[in-house]
Amino acid sequence: MVLALAAVVVAASSCSLDRPAQVRIDGSSTVFPISEALAEDYSKGRRVQVKVGISGTGGGLEKFCRGEIDVAAASRAIKDTEVQACAEEGITDIVELSIAIDALTVLVSAENDFVQCLRVDEVAAIFREGGANHWNEVRPEWPDHEITLYHPGADSGTFDYFVEAVIHAQDENWGHRTDGNASEDDNVILLGVGGDRYGAGYVGFAYYQENAGEVRAVAIDNGDGCVEPTTETALSGEYAPLSRHLFYYTRKSTLVEEEAVREFFAYAYDNLDRLTAETGYITLPEAEIAEARAHLREAEQAAP
Repeated sequence: MVLALAAVVVAASSCSLDRPAQVRIDGSSTVFPISEALAEDYSKGRRVQVKVGISGTGGGLEKFCRGEIDVAAASRAIKDTEVQACAEEGITDIVELSIAIDALTVLVSAENDFVQCLRVDEVAAIFREGGANHWNEVRPEWPDHEITLYHPGADSGTFDYFVEAVIHAQDENWGHRTDGNASEDDNVILLGVGGDRYGAGYVGFAYYQENAGEVRAVAIDNGDGCVEPTTETALSGEYAPLSRHLFYYTRKSTLVEEEAVREFFAYAYDNLDRLTAETGYITLPEAEIAEARAHLREAEQAAP
């Protein structure tokens, strides 16, 4: 699956010279497949233009706090520092909407025949500063060959989540290694790992599924045995600590005042089962969908 980093713009056709309504989305590359599918589907037959950009979770939230976009896509929860940054710009009515569940997937090349399962502390040893540089430093029976890393950049929510869930869970003083091949484009990570027998990386579950022939998912042992990343293990919590929620952030005032944004989200939750299945993510539990719908109903009732 090749996803261009250039902004995706989808607009319903019309002969009218009136400017169409807009929904501006930017942020996580992990959430991008969902945003892209929504943009294409929602725009059909509507006089609405949906613009989708990819600047990473951190970059998207920065734009959101500056008032440049309507919706920030994020592969982690918003940080307190980001909430404060928004408040400093007068944005205090942030609404968090869960959109899907992801199973962050640790990868090796399909040609790698020795790494099948890793303990969480071994994953941390591979990706942390001062950790293992060769595979036999992870396990003595593995090759004495340098580990090449391919991973998201520091602006990525996937990077942030991985650091907190894996590296800081072992030691809060540890940081992520900086000598690997970092990219905001998950496809670059997949190409790197797929072409490197001694490489390792991590991406969102949907990107892994689309490239399973070139890369292989590593099972994770969090103390209860080796667990593969699947829809079932992510929903059940077995695939801990690498199952996570994906989010959209918008403003209450935007939902109230911008009919196109409000209807965009209504369409999303009406079609969530199909959209998540098509894009390779995991549908939210009904209780979480109901909570999101409640936010939208409240906004609709307050709309002029």
